[in-house]
Amino acid sequence: MYAIVETSGRQYKVEEGKILYTEKQTDYSPGDEIVFDKVVLLRKDDEVLVGKPYVEGAKVVGKVLEHAKARKVKTVKYRPRKNSKVEKGHRQWYTAIKIEKIEV
Repeated sequence: MYAIVETSGRQYKVEEGKILYTEKQTDYSPGDEIVFDKVVLLRKDDEVLVGKPYVEGAKVVGKVLEHAKARKVKTVKYRPRKNSKVEKGHRQWYTAIKIEKIEV
């Protein structure tokens, strides 16, 4: 059984027991329960439920594990001139969520 949920303007495929990494969820602290009620698609056994735009009565329940930063991404801007190299780094915040159950 799996579902596709929408949060933070993106869609994620989730399964029970798996860990989901999303954009930082600022309203929740580690240990809090989070409910995703915008379920776009739900597959259980052989049946597939597709929402228009969301599946009615379906929700995904998870537990927030942590807020952390991802690995550093470096960008380099280079032009073939003297002293014109610029290096920048960026670390994106994320939230790790353990999916506990998918309800219909």
